[in-house]
Amino acid sequence: MRDAYHEELDSIGDGLVEMARLVGSAIGRATTAILDADLKLAESVIEADKKVDDLQHDLEARAIALLARQQPVATDLRIVVTSLRMSADLERSGDLAQHVAKLARLRFPARAVPHDLHATILEMGQLAQRLMAKTAEVIVTKDIDLAMQLEQDDDEMDLLHRTLFQHLIDDRWKHGIETAVDVTLLGRYYERFADHAVAVAKRVVFLVTGEHADELQADKVPGVDGA
Repeated sequence: MRDAYHEELDSIGDGLVEMARLVGSAIGRATTAILDADLKLAESVIEADKKVDDLQHDLEARAIALLARQQPVATDLRIVVTSLRMSADLERSGDLAQHVAKLARLRFPARAVPHDLHATILEMGQLAQRLMAKTAEVIVTKDIDLAMQLEQDDDEMDLLHRTLFQHLIDDRWKHGIETAVDVTLLGRYYERFADHAVAVAKRVVFLVTGEHADELQADKVPGVDGA
């Protein structure tokens, strides 16, 4: 019985890894769709989000059943509860990738992103995909150091987001209000996607250590909380 129980716990972890890999792929493909005005690719991203939703629902059902049947305590309870929260972050990441694809579909056959912002959006999309790939690796390896690095990587996304905003408020902006709204939304989608990747990594830290990532970081910084 205990072997079956731990196999079920492991399968929940496997489901989280699959979700992370799916949403990482989705944000990469959605970025291509938005930049190339590729309607077929956009539609495929939108349709594929159903698989992420189904995975989350399945994982949620298995986790709740496990809580009811086994009444786990201590570390096992932390694994189940934290996994539920991680699946919600990953599902939301999938929704954000879908939002990018829906914007590509909405503006087709036109391109939603002006040529002079193409490179910035491309970089944001690639970074979002890399962050989620790292998150998947963190879920597999339980590597605390790698999990902590993700927040530093997210600083790069924040910088790109600010760069995008600077373009929007520049007096030389010439692309109109509709495009400004589109670009504002896109920047927010990528920034939030990165935030969810970081949140999942932080939850892995809590899962492994029983401490929140922010508390561990504070312990490492001289002078914080009297250190």
